[in-house]
Amino acid sequence: MFTLKLLRRKKNISQTELANAIEVSLRTIQLYEKKNANIPMKNLTKIADFFQVSISELYAVEVNEEDVNYTKNSKEQPHSITKLEAGKYLLTAPLIISFKQDEYVKKYNNTHFLKHTPKIGFVVDKVSVANYVSFEITNNSMYDGSASSLPIKTIVLGKQITLKNFIRIYGDSDEKIFWVMVLESGIMCKQIIDYNKKEKTITCHSLNTSPEYPDFSIQLDDIKQLFCVIKKQID
Repeated sequence: MFTLKLLRRKKNISQTELANAIEVSLRTIQLYEKKNANIPMKNLTKIADFFQVSISELYAVEVNEEDVNYTKNSKEQPHSITKLEAGKYLLTAPLIISFKQDEYVKKYNNTHFLKHTPKIGFVVDKVSVANYVSFEITNNSMYDGSASSLPIKTIVLGKQITLKNFIRIYGDSDEKIFWVMVLESGIMCKQIIDYNKKEKTITCHSLNTSPEYPDFSIQLDDIKQLFCVIKKQID
């Protein structure tokens, strides 16, 4: 993370001093300052607190070089995949933080925009030729207190699913899956509990039982992009 090096130098502290402050090793800080570093949310929070900035601000000023991707369509995709060991991959995907989500809705097909968007890394067990994007959860609609739910500010990694493939696999999918939907009106994360083939609508469900988060239906054709959540990082 280039930003980390900049902040450290601005504060005029050494890597060792920063390592001691956030309770990690010197080697860890050295790794964190490299391009496409995979920094766990726990340590991202410590770093943000130490420099008195938000996690979003850490990534908002991040400088990224053009990625070289692992997948066959590497020239087209803004994410990168690095093989770590047998059965482990570092998948680094564009991070769409809260205040960038309106812009993403307008520019999600703009390759230049995506390639120059801040990135965040996830360690995953398997990868496929697909489009991967990560999103910041902007409310508590998918949080019910359980370990599997998504409180506000959670970062989720989404694998894009075409609407055609969603229709094909929906009956076999787990209703507990979280989905990120990109609509003209914004970006939301929900569970999909029903698909009406005749009406071509889906019913969106929140885990939070508060009256402000009722179930509702939308037209499939209103969805610009649909992502299946495959990984999360929680503060």
